[in-house]
Amino acid sequence: MAKAKSVVRCTWAGTDPLYVKYHDEEWGVPVHDDHKLFEFLVLESAQAGLSWITILRKRENYRKAFAGFDPKKIAKFDEKKVKELLQNEGIVRNNLKIRAAINNAQRFLEVQKEFGTFAKYMWAFVDGNPLQNKRKAMKGIPATTPISDALAKDMKARGFKFLGSTVLYAHMQAVGMVNDHITSCVCYKRLS
Repeated sequence: MAKAKSVVRCTWAGTDPLYVKYHDEEWGVPVHDDHKLFEFLVLESAQAGLSWITILRKRENYRKAFAGFDPKKIAKFDEKKVKELLQNEGIVRNNLKIRAAINNAQRFLEVQKEFGTFAKYMWAFVDGNPLQNKRKAMKGIPATTPISDALAKDMKARGFKFLGSTVLYAHMQAVGMVNDHITSCVCYKRLS
């Protein structure tokens, strides 16, 4: 009887079913949809200083609390809404992060107006195509790159908050602007 071949994934995916599903179905898949890009920006900025699994477990709570990640609605959140969000145990109750999400929604809409779509703006940093890395191990993956540095600098100049180079490189990985799956990972070939 032949032994079943085990599936190789990036080691960070671990065995948590939620993490494995995210790794296999979302992480590194190119996203050009503005609504989805905004969702990831909100979640990535909320994640700063925390583990990604913490945010994944709160994702549906964020979806409800932040108007389905609709930047037009979030851009209009007022002080009453901020106070309500600070009482919401289903999200990260950090005043600065909540206010950053509202601010970033406003900045996001400005970028959309200037470029037509946020995707056009963001993907221009990689000339419209995912960067294909050939990493053999997770230890070789950097926390930032010159591209994430440039993106962070530009977004900061546009008034975005809680989106530094490290957060934005994680964002670039998540939305498929860069393929950082290790070469032996089941997802690498599909995304290269």
